Amino acid sequence: MKSITKMKIFIGICVLSAFVFFFTVYAKAEAPAHDFAGVKKCSICHKSSEQGEQYQKWLDSKHAKAFEVLGTEEAKSAAANLGIGDPQKSGKCLKCHSTAYGFSEEQVSTTIPVEEGVSCESCHGPGKDYMKKSVMQNKDEAVALGLIIPNEQTCVRCHNQESPTFKAFDFAQRWDEIKHPVPK
Repeated sequence: MKSITKMKIFIGICVLSAFVFFFTVYAKAEAPAHDFAGVKKCSICHKSSEQGEQYQKWLDSKHAKAFEVLGTEEAKSAAANLGIGDPQKSGKCLKCHSTAYGFSEEQVSTTIPVEEGVSCESCHGPGKDYMKKSVMQNKDEAVALGLIIPNEQTCVRCHNQESPTFKAFDFAQRWDEIKHPVPK
């Protein structure tokens, strides 16, 4: 009887160890420190001319079309060369082509549709905690609540040689293409 109990305990420990090992090695993407709001929430304040029409500038940008790019023949060919079947469903591609993936190979937000592409929160950080006007009026408070002031390091998280279609990245030139300041 004692040997059966010891065997059950041993099996239980083995199963528990395998479970812990699996979730340590194959853990899901780390959840962001702040929740996402989504581009529709950002657009409420950032579409007016007083704010610099940032939403429209994003809509007209390549970032807004980043998910769509993965559906092109060029993207499908690049993906096939890497053994990826559908780039619009691969975390290896979506980590840089969709804010919903948060730079990881697994989706970290369902608030943001994958099809939204690279939206505000890829560059500025998940905004649910800093999106209130009263917070945004205090830069230090907004930063403390997750606002990222993008710089070259922000951009090279995706614009780097890991991309199968990488071309030299000139931060100053590319910044001029996407900047969207609030008018003075």
